[in-house]
Amino acid sequence: MPPLNTPSWRACALLASALAALPAAAQPVVLTASTWVPPSHVLSEVQKDWCTQIEQKTAGKLKCNILPRAVSAPPGTFEAVRNGLVDLSFTVHGYTPGRFATTQMAEFPFLGNSSEAVSVAFQRSYARQPAIEQEHKGVKVLTVFTHGPGVVYNIRRPITKVADLNGLKFRVGGGMVSEVGKALGMNVTLKPSTESYELLSTGVMDGTLFPAESVESFKIEKVIKYATFFPGGLYNTSFVFMMNQAKYDSLAPELKKAVDELSGEAVARQFGRGWDKVDRRGMAFMQANGVAFVKADAAFVAEVKSRTAGLEGVWIKAAQAKGMADPAKALAEFRAEIGKLEK
Repeated sequence: MPPLNTPSWRACALLASALAALPAAAQPVVLTASTWVPPSHVLSEVQKDWCTQIEQKTAGKLKCNILPRAVSAPPGTFEAVRNGLVDLSFTVHGYTPGRFATTQMAEFPFLGNSSEAVSVAFQRSYARQPAIEQEHKGVKVLTVFTHGPGVVYNIRRPITKVADLNGLKFRVGGGMVSEVGKALGMNVTLKPSTESYELLSTGVMDGTLFPAESVESFKIEKVIKYATFFPGGLYNTSFVFMMNQAKYDSLAPELKKAVDELSGEAVARQFGRGWDKVDRRGMAFMQANGVAFVKADAAFVAEVKSRTAGLEGVWIKAAQAKGMADPAKALAEFRAEIGKLEK
């Protein structure tokens, strides 16, 4: 080292200081990500794929640290992201009762046979309807989407008409599906999907409402005996994939741009396409495990439509109270969009 406080010493000190600062400047921004379903579940896989895409798109400047376990039970996930306990995750809107009303437009019976079509149409409705965005205030919404057509599973008997549902206890995920269940005379209880095996295997619940995929994901194929399918699904469940707002706001402009480009319809399609794929696999999986299939006939469908017809009027009032200007028109446009996408 040159003598202290000489020009050479000062030059060396400045160089050392500059070099010390380089690693910090080169450090990537890390998003902590949480999932409350198994790593092999389509939700976890799509979140992981999104993380890979954002890292590639930003040349490693923005990346994810996917935590080994969830930071919260499923019902607390929205608040966990909103409060910054985690930067990135997804949740079911119905897991936080009373918070969301407008999103229930994506949960009505008989909407569509494809998660991809319903999810993309739902995201387009979100983009057109400020009231839906307002309900998510406090988080940065990356996309909204739905799972595949809802199916009725049970351990007791074939369900071929509405009367067969009476007296059975069903686990549901909350939201519109709870209201559909009540309208059909079902005894419904709001519980996270992750509790399904325990509830069914112990007989606490007689059945559950799920898309086809979930039988394998939540390992209930040895417990359930009957599955009843409806054209367009008996219901859908709506989800949000989200980021902590403060974390998003703190990103450099080019990183925000990358996040925005990987948000919206592109990732809604990714979730939907992934779900359609595992739904097809789930159907084959159930057949291999001897689950008895029932396809709702025209009379059963007509009875369900009659029993649930009043739910739209209730939702329209709730959506208006949340600031949606014309909920009936929004719902009609949503259904028309699904129809176009499924052609």
